[in-house]
Amino acid sequence: MTKPVVIVGAGHAGVQAAAALREEKYAGRIVLVGDELHVPYHRPPLSKAYLKGALGRDSLALRGAAYYGNQGIETLFGDRVISIDRGARKVELASNRELEYEHLILAVGARARPVPFAGTDLGGVVTLRNLDDADILKRELDAARHVVVVGAGFIGLEFAATARGAGKDVTIVEVAPRVMGRAVSPQTSNFFADAHRAFGAELRLNVGVEKIEGNAGRARAVHLTDGSVLSADLVLLGTGVVAEDRLARDSGLVCEDGLVVNARLVTSDPDISAIGDCSFHPNVWQGGEVRLESVQNATDQARVVAKRLAGRPVDYSSLPWFWSDQGDLKLQIAGLLVDSDKVVVRGEIARRAFSVFCFSGDRLRCVESVNRGGDHMAARRIIGDNIALSPAEARDPSFDLKAHATRHMRERA
Repeated sequence: MTKPVVIVGAGHAGVQAAAALREEKYAGRIVLVGDELHVPYHRPPLSKAYLKGALGRDSLALRGAAYYGNQGIETLFGDRVISIDRGARKVELASNRELEYEHLILAVGARARPVPFAGTDLGGVVTLRNLDDADILKRELDAARHVVVVGAGFIGLEFAATARGAGKDVTIVEVAPRVMGRAVSPQTSNFFADAHRAFGAELRLNVGVEKIEGNAGRARAVHLTDGSVLSADLVLLGTGVVAEDRLARDSGLVCEDGLVVNARLVTSDPDISAIGDCSFHPNVWQGGEVRLESVQNATDQARVVAKRLAGRPVDYSSLPWFWSDQGDLKLQIAGLLVDSDKVVVRGEIARRAFSVFCFSGDRLRCVESVNRGGDHMAARRIIGDNIALSPAEARDPSFDLKAHATRHMRERA
């Protein structure tokens, strides 16, 4: 039997890698290994629609259960790779099975960032990384009265809005001076801080957690570093993630903030690729190496690896884009907030529909849109195709962004 391409990780990146290999007419064996028993599923809804009950399990699947067999993709769900023998080109699974590989794709994602305080093992203290976590969180949320969210990133704020929509008392604790501080401009950050206060949440910024106090094995209070104490029967730890690189490090692969790869997503071992949240890759939009956590990055990197294995290699150069749904607010981001020194607001912040255009000199680097999907789609084309746009044009409400992007694309065709 021929050696397969073995894909470790059955999230967005891993499933897309398997699908893209078949789309690229790769005829060899493909084995997809995932440590969860569930059919691979969409993760973004877990903090929002799934928790609200607006989306059921059946609607979460990335592909129908029959897809994998129909495409000749072998699946090993509910199993885990525990070691890589790079010399023999094989992996060992927790089930004691061994798999030889022609090429290995690591799509292992990220894990919750460790926190430096006690009490995280108490009942009612949860993280949200997978479907099982979401099921626990849903049960806990139904019974909770006082919710504390530690961390004001995307996941924390999405969950906070969901909890407030369910009528819970919510406090958001963030050690940084503003929400989503590493991801968005001060203008967008300040808007979302005010929005969450308007939702009814309390924000505690510039303060950390000292410990979580329990009673009878369950969380009852969160002690903050400023001496204050918050009542809590549910605590979500939304303090971010780190690359799941332990398997890679144990096998001797070069890692920094994730698995170091080149522009074609090859690790320090030419027989191993890394994609998605775990890959530390050169990014033309960042101007250096970066690790990105997004569905776009995961799926686009998967397609690049599939092309290379099918004999049509290309460099990874996709424009990063992201989104976050918080209550009735949809945040969409095109590009990366790099070296921005000039900001233009289009639309009306007071009407909760606006975009923040972030320039480095006269070069547009990033657009953050709130409830303005048209701006977002135009920005992805303008930034992605390096179409010139001046701050004055961005500021002018009569300037048609979509027509501008379309015109320049036609001129280049």
